[in-house]
Amino acid sequence: MKQVNKKNRRYIHNFGVTPQKRGRVYLDHAAGTPVSADVLKKIISATKNDFGNPSGLHQESVASKKTLKESRVKTASFLSAHPDEIIFTSGGTESNNIAILGTFEFLLKETGGNLKNFHAVTSATEHSSVIEVFKGLEKKGLKVTYLQVSEDGLIDISELKKSLRGETAVVSIMYANNEIGTVQPIREIAKTIRHFRKHKIKNKKSGRKKVLNESYPIFHTDACQAALYLEMNVLRLGVDLLTLSGSKIYGPRETGVLFKRRGTNLSPIFKGGNQEFGLRPGTENVLGALGVAEALEIAGKNKQKEFKRVAALRDYFLKKIIKDNPEIIINGSLSERLPNNINISFPGIDNEELVIRLDALGVACSTKSACKSDDAEVSYVIRALGENHYPESAVRFTLGRGTEKKELNYATQAIKESLKLMTKNYKL
Repeated sequence: MKQVNKKNRRYIHNFGVTPQKRGRVYLDHAAGTPVSADVLKKIISATKNDFGNPSGLHQESVASKKTLKESRVKTASFLSAHPDEIIFTSGGTESNNIAILGTFEFLLKETGGNLKNFHAVTSATEHSSVIEVFKGLEKKGLKVTYLQVSEDGLIDISELKKSLRGETAVVSIMYANNEIGTVQPIREIAKTIRHFRKHKIKNKKSGRKKVLNESYPIFHTDACQAALYLEMNVLRLGVDLLTLSGSKIYGPRETGVLFKRRGTNLSPIFKGGNQEFGLRPGTENVLGALGVAEALEIAGKNKQKEFKRVAALRDYFLKKIIKDNPEIIINGSLSERLPNNINISFPGIDNEELVIRLDALGVACSTKSACKSDDAEVSYVIRALGENHYPESAVRFTLGRGTEKKELNYATQAIKESLKLMTKNYKL
């Protein structure tokens, strides 16, 4: 099939489609989830009592401080962590920035050196809030290894081993990819890093740069997409830093969590106060912390049941799409994958036009990460999978708690109708 010319893209008023009357079908849960009714109820109730600044000494402040403490305990319980290892933030992006930049801020302060003395490892398919941070540090002298991924989106552990150096300060590998749903072997990565820490001093080669102590490299994982479905016990995972986002777990927007293992050294990247154990200045978002903690508690109770339910729906939906479109290409691993994620390429089809057509028919989906939706470039995640995956034609469908089979039946028909019109217009 011939490639689509983006300049000739048709817009919604030319599509000749009518929005469905039965209500919308939301299949973009990876970008953002609706706030759970139970979470919202909890937040609304708390607004009556938790308006005080938790840093104050009067009764209103004490009440807010108590709610904040309880939220921290609840969040820690979800992760099998200690309460003092929980940092509340404004979301996944801020948590990722604090984790990475905070590590290097600490090292620069302690060593009096510069970034040229350090090294970091990440993957080519990380979220932009990780990739762009490392690219910014590269410009200041940091050496970064970007691990390539297989066609399934998985890193090669042997390549990770080869990439580690005495001066490696951070390894940041995403737990579950936000676009293609591929789940990385986090426990194996952690084991590899621990082994390297243990043996790097005695294996130091002469002439190498100064070897960092046995605490490094620090292992950070962005787990924003993983929290609803995967193992989140930080002791079993073996991570030092872990990122969560409230907007991906049916919690409130502008809320997030950074788990920081005891003994892991970070310096604040913002100035202005000593809140959140000195790492996140500014008046604490008590209601936000309450909301994300409640959302995590609900997720923990329903995880196994919801995993099975959503996975069955995903497989049902995928089979129906393949039946109508046997030429599609599945992006990402089928076995090591989030249960709610389908990312597929329709070769020769403009993905943005398809998404807009589906939206007009009442079906919400996406082409790539929401954080990069305004970027004219195709998805760098799909591009990293190799030349057989057509990033310009890739569409992501992500299911959630409210997804039902009848909605997927409608979505399948909407896809069929849209593709029929598009292929006719393109004269393929």
